[in-house]
Amino acid sequence: MGHDNRVPLKVQLLDPSAFTPPYDHALAAALARAGADVELLTSRFLYGPAPREEGYRVNEAFYRRTARRGLEAPGRRFGKLAEHVPDMLHARSLTASADVVHWQWVTVPGLDAALLPPKRPRAYTVHYPLPRSRVAVARERALMRRMDAVFIHTESGARALRERIGVEARRVHVVPHGAFDYLTRLPEERPLPRELAEVEGPVVLCFGLLRPYKGIDVLIEAFREIEACELWIVGMPRMPIEPLEELARRSGARVRFVPRFVTDPEIPGFFRRADVVVLPHREIEQSGVLYTALAFGKPIVASAVGGFVDVGEAGGAALVPPGDAAALGAELARLIGDDEARRALGEAAAALAANTYSWDSIAARTLAIYRELGA
Repeated sequence: MGHDNRVPLKVQLLDPSAFTPPYDHALAAALARAGADVELLTSRFLYGPAPREEGYRVNEAFYRRTARRGLEAPGRRFGKLAEHVPDMLHARSLTASADVVHWQWVTVPGLDAALLPPKRPRAYTVHYPLPRSRVAVARERALMRRMDAVFIHTESGARALRERIGVEARRVHVVPHGAFDYLTRLPEERPLPRELAEVEGPVVLCFGLLRPYKGIDVLIEAFREIEACELWIVGMPRMPIEPLEELARRSGARVRFVPRFVTDPEIPGFFRRADVVVLPHREIEQSGVLYTALAFGKPIVASAVGGFVDVGEAGGAALVPPGDAAALGAELARLIGDDEARRALGEAAAALAANTYSWDSIAARTLAIYRELGA
């Protein structure tokens, strides 16, 4: 029997390790605006303030003892592992009254396939590039067989789910990632640090966690021939950055590193200042940085990989081949030198953020899928 539409649908979103708070909170707020009764089950985000609750509830039910010890506590990973199984078992009681349980992440996929609470229907969103190794594919397949619906952000990702992981087509649903427009209206927005605010001339921004697959080395090579412009590489390193700093010195390019985690109140300052946002990834399924740039209506240059292609084909980004420093440099130089081209690309990005990639549109599609599942 389907859900009585006169009663708000009870939706629980789960992200035990708080891997993607901006996404979790944006989706929860949009579902609440659409009339759902929404609760987010997660853990305390330790890297900075999380987005504020807007019409939904947050239950920091996971890893409480470890969170109290703080981000720098010794043995933090082992502490989380010790709490993981009891917390997953406790989630069985927390999810019992929901109409639908929607997992945004699972922490230990190989184990969690056996620990998922029995509540149905349950859905899962794939936020990461799908694996290729035989063992990892088998692990993903075991997890996704326990789901009634698997959400993915792109058509290319949906094909990979069907063909590589073996998820039945009827359980695969393409729902885009939303633009992070909440960042454009933060009441506690902070200005740029003085040394950045004083920079004159055009700025190209590369933002987000620094990882090898993001092609930052390719970007620095691409910037070698670009004059009268500064490249800002901003984000917490998840790789050694000394080789990148040395590459920048050898290239002679004007490159500035801000190697730290940037909290939500600081993010708008960087995006408002940027003349172009660049995503030079070698591979990716999706990136929150792309949807932040869309929300701020910024001209975007991105590699033609994963979900970037969908945005580029819709007119919201200029695409270049991944790993091609010459093509990337040429496109950046073109945009830096053409005010009208930057304006047009930025306006297209803002239009996509307000329509195709609006959270209200995404919430409507998500609720329709929940109802198809019998929630």
